[in-house]
Amino acid sequence: MHVLGIDVGGTKTICLLSDEEGRVVESAKGSGANLQAVGELGLEKVLHAVMEETVAHQSVIPSAICLGIAGVDRPEDAAVVRGIMSRIGYKARILVVNDALIALRAGIAEGAGVVIVAGTGSIAYGCDSAGYAARAGGWGYVLGDEGSGYWIGRLALRAIVRETDGRSAPTSLTPRVLAHFGVDRPDELLQTVYHEDFEPAAVAALATHVQQAREEGDPVATAILARGAEELAGAAASVAAQLNLNTDEFPFVLAGGMFKAVPWLREEMARLLPAIAPSSTTLPLDVEPALGAVRLALAEIHGGAAIPVYKR
Repeated sequence: MHVLGIDVGGTKTICLLSDEEGRVVESAKGSGANLQAVGELGLEKVLHAVMEETVAHQSVIPSAICLGIAGVDRPEDAAVVRGIMSRIGYKARILVVNDALIALRAGIAEGAGVVIVAGTGSIAYGCDSAGYAARAGGWGYVLGDEGSGYWIGRLALRAIVRETDGRSAPTSLTPRVLAHFGVDRPDELLQTVYHEDFEPAAVAALATHVQQAREEGDPVATAILARGAEELAGAAASVAAQLNLNTDEFPFVLAGGMFKAVPWLREEMARLLPAIAPSSTTLPLDVEPALGAVRLALAEIHGGAAIPVYKR
């Protein structure tokens, strides 16, 4: 008996094939496929490709498939994904959940906890021991995603144009970002930003330059990252408060590429989060979030996975 666990994010998609004991025997990687960003057809193409690649050399039929997909929290979104899976033709038990839940379950197999996901986008999500869930953030790059790679990169770009206008202090972000895009002057960024295929991931890639500038003492970069850390901690505080976890012992799980691209964020979370919940611990996620999807898929075939329901 085998299961598939799939993590569909804004930047990449990871598919893991696991045996009944939870041992990963095959994997595949594809492009990002956020449903709201790429649409139904785009998501279907990515899912079909990574699943076919994962099972191609194993000659197995998965008994259950869990998909953790960015931006999928509404019943209508889950129905779209189930329709996609039906067309692809996998006759297995299907679980469709938010990618934040699988990140949490990759960090802790069960029980209460809060995950802070900071990648191209951002969200805080948690559940309590009674099976209730809560979230804060995850509104997408237009409405929110504070503390995410896109948010950090966008503030870096804004700092450059403000410096160019004489509206803010000079920053070493300017030469760094100009070199990143291969241009000589700030006004050349207009072509890059408005007339080329400029995806959110391209903006998020600037976060590493903000980290480097901060390490060299740049005050503008320092302020950007400090504000980002406060936003992420604030989202986590909201989730903990909604679930009444503040006085409990539970872990905060740090997931997403920004905690690797910007190590200072991980260090700052470890400093800020104990003030929210003094008995909590802070755990960087050092495995693929898709492992959480594997765990949920295995639970589904062994009596049914416990999927938390939102408290409000």
